[in-house]
Amino acid sequence: MRFSLRQMQIFAAVARHLSYTRAAEALHLTQPAVFAQVRQLEESVGLPLLERIGRKLHLTAAGEEVLATSRETLDALERLEMRLADLQGLKRGRLRIAMVTTAKYLIPRLLGEFCARHPGIEAELTVTNREKLLARLAANEDDLVILGKPPGELDVVATPIADNPLVVLARHDHPLVGQKAIPPARIAEEPFILRERGSGTRRAAERFFAAQGCTLKVRMELGSNEAIKQAIAGGLGLSVLSRHTLALEGEAGLIQPLDVAGFPLQSQWYVAYPAGKHLSAVAAAFIDHLLASQRDTALDFPE
Repeated sequence: MRFSLRQMQIFAAVARHLSYTRAAEALHLTQPAVFAQVRQLEESVGLPLLERIGRKLHLTAAGEEVLATSRETLDALERLEMRLADLQGLKRGRLRIAMVTTAKYLIPRLLGEFCARHPGIEAELTVTNREKLLARLAANEDDLVILGKPPGELDVVATPIADNPLVVLARHDHPLVGQKAIPPARIAEEPFILRERGSGTRRAAERFFAAQGCTLKVRMELGSNEAIKQAIAGGLGLSVLSRHTLALEGEAGLIQPLDVAGFPLQSQWYVAYPAGKHLSAVAAAFIDHLLASQRDTALDFPE
């Protein structure tokens, strides 16, 4: 029986997602290439590892056994790679980071600084929504994750790394721009464009307005901050987003923060990893870099 580590990696991804297409996306391969590798692994084993019932993939009994061994092997290799990288300090190594979409206005710059200081480090950055990020965190797919509120349902180590003020945004010529201490009840009369359900930003906004006895009139749900900003610029409504999303807008941009009583909502960015996880020297050094950046620079925008 002969099969490769690459086949193990690909099969583990298919088993995790129970989808050839999603596994191919995660591995940056084509779907036919993933299917072919799994088929070759099945031929080596001599038994089917996956079966399709209806429209869903399921692991066979043999698939469960191969998956367990694949995980043990890949985990052992990852621990070996980590120990070898630790022995070399920060001269070589790999850093896998996953983050929620809003953090893309902050983290890539800090990651770039870190990699410039340590050119031997290979960095892999995944940007996704909170729901998928938590799934990755639970499966221990990354060295570190960057998110807003740490998940209560998972046992993780979470360290605050930067302020993340949430503000109400409007088109630059909206009648409320320039007004002071706008009552939340007045804001709630406007149509809102919000992130998808489950988004940390959306939950924070809805909690705030609910505490004020207000219900937001959600005109539209969009899956990205950039799409929301374009909708605001198009005059479709207001939104609550991180002030970091205005990083490239400038003071005279098409989108402006409103002075709403009770805002900005103060939240924070966290770096997190599963409790009990042994951090590599590279991951620990990157956390130190994030904390040093928080101390040395004002990562949040001035009030």
